[in-house]
Amino acid sequence: MSAGSTITKTVWQYSEMLPEDTMVFLRGIASDYGKVKNYTYKRYSGIKSLGRLTPVFDIMREVRHSGIRTQLGLPSAYFDPAIVEAVADIKGMWGMLKNRIGTLIAANENLSDEDRLYLRTVLKLDKIYAAVLCCEDYEMPKRAQGLDIDVERLNNLLRRLTRKYLTKPKTGGGDYFSIAPSGYAYRDGAICIASRTAGQRIPIPLKDNQICDRQIRICIKNEYAALALPVETTIKKHKDYNGTIYIHIGYQDMFTLSNGVVYGQSLGAITSTETQRLMQKNKERAKMRALYQDSIMSGEQEQAECIAANNLGTQKYDRRKEKELTKTQALINTEINRMLATEKPERVVITKPVTINKTKLASKSANRNMTRSFNGYVRERLSYKCRLHSIELVEINSKGTGSICSCCGAEGKRQPDGFVCPSCGYKATIALNGARNIENKHNSSKNVKTKKNFKTQVG
Repeated sequence: MSAGSTITKTVWQYSEMLPEDTMVFLRGIASDYGKVKNYTYKRYSGIKSLGRLTPVFDIMREVRHSGIRTQLGLPSAYFDPAIVEAVADIKGMWGMLKNRIGTLIAANENLSDEDRLYLRTVLKLDKIYAAVLCCEDYEMPKRAQGLDIDVERLNNLLRRLTRKYLTKPKTGGGDYFSIAPSGYAYRDGAICIASRTAGQRIPIPLKDNQICDRQIRICIKNEYAALALPVETTIKKHKDYNGTIYIHIGYQDMFTLSNGVVYGQSLGAITSTETQRLMQKNKERAKMRALYQDSIMSGEQEQAECIAANNLGTQKYDRRKEKELTKTQALINTEINRMLATEKPERVVITKPVTINKTKLASKSANRNMTRSFNGYVRERLSYKCRLHSIELVEINSKGTGSICSCCGAEGKRQPDGFVCPSCGYKATIALNGARNIENKHNSSKNVKTKKNFKTQVG
């Protein structure tokens, strides 16, 4: 990356406590924002719309002419971002579907290499993929011309897999919305956002003086609003950053390096404690819900109302859960910063995430811990901070980095107290053995590439 280039990060800004009429307005906008998104999902997430998701402005014009904006009375500053966001979600849905179908194609032993080439080519071309799904005529892609394949059989396979795995997106709770730059302005320490009446704006007093000139997201809390501001940050270039570190990303210890250094040792303890707390709390809440239902069935209305008023609310529950989440995320970011500042790497090597063919574990508590795993968040933050500091992030395949001995290369045993190699007697933690395997595998592949390049130059 060139010096002086930037990347975008999200900065949170919070409002003062807002009056009830302002909160009602915000909730109304969020509700209508969700209705516009759901309308777009319903109309454009089917197979007939696959080839026309770009450009988004055509869809925006069609939805606007449908009359839903007039019906809801939603200003364009909210209406247009809702459509853009919905179309992006639909594209993401198709992207995940294609990845899944691609994985199934690779694993299908009944397909030849030419069959796979045709199917992968069709998946990359939305208009042809849409024509196949709709049983319409199409021009054979150049890469697939001349292949010895049964086109009808392969097209039927694509249709079956698409029908089986296609899902349509849907909005969750109506507690957020995005607003275009034309829909807000700053005045007297407040952000004034567009109201449903032309020429009028609703002031939202802010706790700080940050300003933004890009599309922002407003998240509605109980008595205030949280604003997600996209901010450009200059990428840093460190002259003293050199060398490579090899990292095993774990669930107990966040980072274990091949040199034996560990960062984020308390991550597993924090997540396990919170998982147990939530499990106990959910058990208690389930008992109260059952008691509430029993009270209604037995006609004890007063007791049912008392339980509903004092035991079935979610404000305290959500507040505590969000507090623990914030604390865990702060620890993750702190440990990543500490690792980069201490190790000063020019390159970071990790394994790609394994997400295919996962099954549930036998232990319920282990499944709960996996469900609350911060592995994805850790990877996202590490990727962001590497880009921020001009550090190269390399992801290699994880095959052979778990059960192989990093010392002699023989098959070892992963035991509760660590990794043991019966062949050479090597003992280490599972994470440390994995980190050293990552180093061995990366260096091995790098040496192979070097030899290939040398042969090419000599030839």
